[in-house]
Amino acid sequence: MSTKAEFQDRMLSLGLARVAEQAALASAKLVGRGDEKAADQAAVNAMRDQLNLLDIAGVVVIGEGERDEAPMLFIGEEVGTGNGPGVDIALDPLEGTTLTAKDMPNALTVISMGPRGSMLHAPDVYMDKLAIGPGFEKDVVSLDMSPKERVEALAKAKGCDASDITVCILERPRHEDMIAEVRSTGAAIRLITDGDVAGVMHCAEAEITGIDMYMGSGGAPEGVLAASALKCMGGQIWGRLLFRNDDERGRAAKAGITDLDRIYSRDDMVTEDVIFAATGVTQGSLVEGIKTEPGWVTTETLIMRSKTGSVRRIVYRTPVE
Repeated sequence: MSTKAEFQDRMLSLGLARVAEQAALASAKLVGRGDEKAADQAAVNAMRDQLNLLDIAGVVVIGEGERDEAPMLFIGEEVGTGNGPGVDIALDPLEGTTLTAKDMPNALTVISMGPRGSMLHAPDVYMDKLAIGPGFEKDVVSLDMSPKERVEALAKAKGCDASDITVCILERPRHEDMIAEVRSTGAAIRLITDGDVAGVMHCAEAEITGIDMYMGSGGAPEGVLAASALKCMGGQIWGRLLFRNDDERGRAAKAGITDLDRIYSRDDMVTEDVIFAATGVTQGSLVEGIKTEPGWVTTETLIMRSKTGSVRRIVYRTPVE
């Protein structure tokens, strides 16, 4: 088993697109059916099958959970044929299981790949996140600022009023004070029910999505996936792990994290060039959802390479029986 081969991101990118595509097609049959677990499992099965066809010696560093919680695509699972470069893989086979079950917008299948050792092994805890799109000076906003200060700082950097800023926040009771403070500036808020990888990605295409900034706490693994996306699309993201108890601090220790208060930048979470693929399951702002018509099914996949900054959109139309 050779893991010394060079990481050929250009050649692997189309293979990665197929992994995301097949996971989306598998879960599409369960859109609107109200069964989150079945939709997620279908995506997991398809993603794993496709990964195992790739000539890589892959290790899942961000996956479905710890080995005892997830039967497949668990953290530490080896995937691929074993013939090829050693790679880290971060994935969410179905980002937005609730969105899929309820046929709500912006459910995606998401996967990122980079050379071995290139991604933060984030424990399954919460992370306080803050993200903006490309084109700004470094550290225009920071996690140490209050929500009000962040809005005002970004408005100043953009040369606009705070009322021209739109912030994306996950709709959760824990964010009620943050939401009130952001609204006190006159800024608009796009509340999302799930899917904060897509929420962060929206910042990178503000002219399309209308979202300037993302803030709030969500899963740390999704933070690393979002950092992978912004590494390709441009933009800045910061994350700080949040711990509610000793069990969660123990998970961090197991992942090799010693500084529990550290603020991670995008390039701390993803240290080398990566490739990233996302396929729409339900209709979304970034990619089209899966469309079915008599005899045909169509998907749209976003495939990006951070090395070149290239963004490719692949529309895949295939006959169905």
